[in-house]
Amino acid sequence: MMDDFGINEMLDMQKTLQDKYKDTWETISPEIGQNKLLWMIGETGEVIDIIKKHGAEKACKEAELRDHLIEELADVLMYYNDVLLCYEISADELKHAYINKFEKNMNRW
Repeated sequence: MMDDFGINEMLDMQKTLQDKYKDTWETISPEIGQNKLLWMIGETGEVIDIIKKHGAEKACKEAELRDHLIEELADVLMYYNDVLLCYEISADELKHAYINKFEKNMNRW
């Protein structure tokens, strides 16, 4: 069985990518955070297009299409992690915010 794939691991991998392409890609900074969010939304649109064009069931069951769907979701996560890096949000901060939001939602309705 595969180990969990967590935020810290993703952030470390994203830092490695950012370092490798530091002379080609935009820098990681709060000023660039908005651009990363826009790129993330664009990738989310690609995920939606797959489902809209082929249908949810087909996107889940056809191997090649499913691989494409998962690849696009990975792109969304990569930009999401860039956003976290831009605003220097740690995995621990995200965890606490997520737990607080979860608890709030559990008691909302």
